[in-house]
Amino acid sequence: MLTRETVMTALKNCYDPEIPINIVDLGLIYDVRIDGGNVEVDMTLTAPGCPMHVPMSEDVKEKIEELDGVIRATVSVVWEPRWDPGRMSEEAKKMMGFN
Repeated sequence: MLTRETVMTALKNCYDPEIPINIVDLGLIYDVRIDGGNVEVDMTLTAPGCPMHVPMSEDVKEKIEELDGVIRATVSVVWEPRWDPGRMSEEAKKMMGFN
């Protein structure tokens, strides 16, 4: 069954190329909406104007579309609210030396 959890699990295989932590633990995924086989994701990046926004959003789209039951994935890169390190998981904070 296609759920928010299955989408988030798949997205743990997507990484910011400059930071060796997956985008879920970095706190870059803001919202996941599922309507039948259509999945919409709102995500951000660690910095506005990041040149990696296209390849990262394409990777997110591809990972979602590999899931059973997905017809189409749409990824929107949003800038509000701005990302900050407080959005990171405790594990990611430890890896980055924030704890």
